[in-house]
Amino acid sequence: MNVPYRQIRAAYTEESITVYQAYDPGVAEPAVAAQRFVAPFKRERMTWIKPSFLWMMYRCGYATKPGQGRVLAISLSREGFAWALAHSCLSHDDRRPEWAERVRRSPVRIQWDPERGVRHEALPYRSIQIGLSGEAVRRYVEEWTLGITDITDRVREVRAAVSGRAEVSGLLPLERPYPLPDDIMETIGARAGQLE
Repeated sequence: MNVPYRQIRAAYTEESITVYQAYDPGVAEPAVAAQRFVAPFKRERMTWIKPSFLWMMYRCGYATKPGQGRVLAISLSREGFAWALAHSCLSHDDRRPEWAERVRRSPVRIQWDPERGVRHEALPYRSIQIGLSGEAVRRYVEEWTLGITDITDRVREVRAAVSGRAEVSGLLPLERPYPLPDDIMETIGARAGQLE
């Protein structure tokens, strides 16, 4: 499979895109109950959302790492997701003019890390992580979140299948290349068709 080096792959519909986060039960349970993030979720901290299920599994160790025992699938409006990308800046110097000023005032950070396979192995292309702060966190909590589902049981099922060397593809969400206009691809440093 020829996958572009930097490409957003996600589960999405015409109205929404699914992103993932992992928290301890004290944050996850009130969020699921309210269907939006509420206290003790801290709005003043940067919060990172991940469209890649397997990258989230790598980050939280299939819900085994401290403070990441509950995995949430957050349904975001595509309009909100577009706003986040349009108001973002790469977290590393992209060698474009005034990067330091852009990163200082941007409410959204973009980071590209190696995508992961089911056993956490690094793949030869990147997965996007999106850090929200300030106004972006407020919008995420108050406007963009359409629903929150606790998928921890599914995560444990995938982990058990991986441990047992069983076929897991049927347990994974269907993630497809996410369509983006050229200006957004430029903003987030995406690559439209080559490995580097």
